[in-house]
Amino acid sequence: MSWLARAGALLVWSLIAVACSNDEGGNLVMGPPGGAIGPVEVGVVALKSRPVPRSAELPGRVVAFATAEVRPQVNGLVRRIAYREGSDVKAGDVLYELDDSKFKAAHAAAAAALRKAEAATAGEQATFDRTEKLASTNAVSAQTLDDARSTLLQAEAEEEAARADLRTARINLDNTVIRAPIGGVVGVSQVSVGALIIENQTDAMATIRQIDPIHVDLVDSSANLLRIRDEASAGRLGRPSEAADTISLTLENDRAYEKKGTLSLADMVVSQTTGTFRLRATFDNPDRILLPGMFVRATVDLGSVPNAFLVPQRALSRSATGDAMVFIASLDGKAELRRVTTGGALGNDWIVTGGVEDGDRLIVDGFQNISDGAAIKPVESSIDERGVVMQELRKGDDAAPGAAR
Repeated sequence: MSWLARAGALLVWSLIAVACSNDEGGNLVMGPPGGAIGPVEVGVVALKSRPVPRSAELPGRVVAFATAEVRPQVNGLVRRIAYREGSDVKAGDVLYELDDSKFKAAHAAAAAALRKAEAATAGEQATFDRTEKLASTNAVSAQTLDDARSTLLQAEAEEEAARADLRTARINLDNTVIRAPIGGVVGVSQVSVGALIIENQTDAMATIRQIDPIHVDLVDSSANLLRIRDEASAGRLGRPSEAADTISLTLENDRAYEKKGTLSLADMVVSQTTGTFRLRATFDNPDRILLPGMFVRATVDLGSVPNAFLVPQRALSRSATGDAMVFIASLDGKAELRRVTTGGALGNDWIVTGGVEDGDRLIVDGFQNISDGAAIKPVESSIDERGVVMQELRKGDDAAPGAAR
């Protein structure tokens, strides 16, 4: 055989040797004729049931606790703006002062008209008293007495009208000083000094918002509402304590809001267009972190699920029909594929309420290389709070710490 033929044969046998060797992960790829593939090493954790808190994450929008738009009730020119934009005001604080010259004059005229009416009433009362005495002695006719009584009643009515006009003039004069109807934070003034304003105009002069406490409006589907009620009625969901703070917020920057909130309102109507209903929660807002219009995510405490299991998300898959499936290490060293029932999620885990039992060994690593009934070699593992599997992997008799998976 020539040296070229010997070199070719050597190359062929080298390629066969590489193909029959182990891959980088230590899994046997190809063995000699008649050889057998050994059990696949998998990471497992023991399952144990416990009460698991159940919550729902809902989108929400921050809404002011109360809002008041300030509008004038009389016509006039703005003489003075008495507040600082963006400051806190209390109910009754002065916001604007209008030119009150004509209103003072109108008040003085109404006061004079009232005095005139009072004098007329006094004169008619005296006339009636005299006529009544004369009528008692038949010195005047009954018609004369009736006329005197009618004139007195007209004078009294005119006096009441004059008194009402004076009250109206007083109200109009008082309305030249525009006060805050509620306490809160007052916004930007929409008018300036010297501007002409009109009674009950469409545009508000300023807006006051109460933001401590503050509301958050949440939205959920009616289907979720029915499902939660069914679970609570069936005993699969324990109700939260009514006295407990049950709602927490996550802000737009993914930071948790430090204050807890409580449910204050649930609309008893479902939207005909979206199929959703509204919940309203109330939060303390002393530092004004929450501002009207902000979008937030709310986590609503629904209670706890008794005797549930926490299954890492990585260990659960879905079948072609959408069923939740997990691999369990059986006592005889086989991988068993099981269908389980889920009831939501908690952090990096699925909440499983059926299909597994206490003590079952859940396969959390290596399940990519197995199928139902495959031979396996379970290795005890642990999972950190991020869902990363830590385990001890072995090659033959030499132990080596496994990397995070």
